[in-house]
Amino acid sequence: MSINCIRTLIEGSAQTHADKIALVFNQDSITYGELYTKVNQVAYYLKELNLPCNSRIGIYSNKGIEQVIAILAILSTNYVLVPLTKLLKPEQVEYIIDDCDIKCIITDRLKLESIEEINFNGHIISYETSDKEIPSFDEIYKYYNKPYTCDISGHSNAVITYSFGVSGTPKGIVISHRNLINSARVVSQYLNLNEDDVISGLLIFNLDYGLNQIFSSLYKKSTLALHRFILAEDFLNHLIDDKVTVIPLMPINITQMFDEDMHRLPSAELFSSVRTITSSGGNVTKKMIQDCKKLFPHAKFYSMHGLTEAFRSTYLDPSQVEIRPDSIGKAIPDVELYVINEDGKECKPREVGELIHRGGYIYKGFWNAPEQNEKRFKSIQILKDVINLEGQLIDETVVASGDYVYKDEEGYLYFVSRHDDMIKTRGFRVSPLEIESCVSKNIPQIDACAVFSVENEQIEEEIVMVYTSKSELSKNEILFELKKHLASYMIPSRVIYKKSLPLVQSDKNQINKDVLKKELEV
Repeated sequence: MSINCIRTLIEGSAQTHADKIALVFNQDSITYGELYTKVNQVAYYLKELNLPCNSRIGIYSNKGIEQVIAILAILSTNYVLVPLTKLLKPEQVEYIIDDCDIKCIITDRLKLESIEEINFNGHIISYETSDKEIPSFDEIYKYYNKPYTCDISGHSNAVITYSFGVSGTPKGIVISHRNLINSARVVSQYLNLNEDDVISGLLIFNLDYGLNQIFSSLYKKSTLALHRFILAEDFLNHLIDDKVTVIPLMPINITQMFDEDMHRLPSAELFSSVRTITSSGGNVTKKMIQDCKKLFPHAKFYSMHGLTEAFRSTYLDPSQVEIRPDSIGKAIPDVELYVINEDGKECKPREVGELIHRGGYIYKGFWNAPEQNEKRFKSIQILKDVINLEGQLIDETVVASGDYVYKDEEGYLYFVSRHDDMIKTRGFRVSPLEIESCVSKNIPQIDACAVFSVENEQIEEEIVMVYTSKSELSKNEILFELKKHLASYMIPSRVIYKKSLPLVQSDKNQINKDVLKKELEV
């Protein structure tokens, strides 16, 4: 079996740290030895399904120890994991099921009803035994006790994660086992993780930043303390009770944490064990950094920037966070980053250009999306005017990120904008077209609408919807209908009625969103 697959981490941790606590969730915990046993039992059952090699298996459930077991069990087979965030509505889940032909879904009792709304003919497995004739982990743990072995290639597809793209429908990015191992290795390296660490498992496991919590913990044989963020007070108690040392966050989590008056927060002395904080999925503000410094005085703060097409591109060293808080930093180990202009030339300091990612951590591509792949995964020839390509070697793939950035005189990078009009809010990428399509399909009273974003320091970008109709509709009625079909983070926070919408001069079929944005700024 390849050394570059997650299975080797599972087996290795069980052999050398069988009695070490691997996972904690509230009052429950499981050792590496126990985790290995349960992963093997579920993997054996999945193998018994006799699905074709590389079949996709979805996980649609709330966070818990069983969810991690399910993730690792799928990655211990020749199947492919498709994480489905619980925030998605049934019709969005149904789209993903159809797009990548999911053959089996692992879920919990709470999500069984949602799955029943979907026309899904594949296998369903539940964590808990239910009154329905659905196999459960409880039964698998009871009856599946045979030895389990597997042989997995590091180059095999491991995960397909979905995020919303400019086409208005989710796009799946394919990640190999080797990608997952490399990501765990590099994060463990520059964060200096060790087996004594307790990593907060706050982030959901639908994208690579969240999944990396699991794999980095396995890589270093540390402990992952799972948590579902509902109230800031509960999260802070989780950090204290579980003796957390490493906190991976998104900017929205930092905002939620400090929603309360600083004077009402616990004493900073209670968080003396926290030594590392990481943030990705959006821009951090100076206030966010200052708030974290006050509550976690011993912690180093790492601001990081990743791509959909590659695990991570940059991080800002903690020594620079307060000096240049707006910077996304410099390239992580094994990555080369270039900023090029429209002519393919390297940009001068302070000149804005597109970020090109070369080197490690590039994913395998978008699933069933040739246009998307052509747009983002490019030949290294686009750097022919920047680096020496002599020797006519075989081609190399780089990522044209679509992120527009600039470098300062010391080589630190600063994010400016996306090439497209994608909205980044609460750590998620949202396509305006997805929301506009939902309005068109489900609210026929609305003649036309435009969805865009305005800056909001707390959540990075605020979603705005401007619409026209014969008469003004109730905002609550509009939001009520959208909430039936869209994830919560996609719901507009501002809904504005106008008798008519401005059009682009060169294309009378296109609404001029720039004009609408300027009207809001007045």
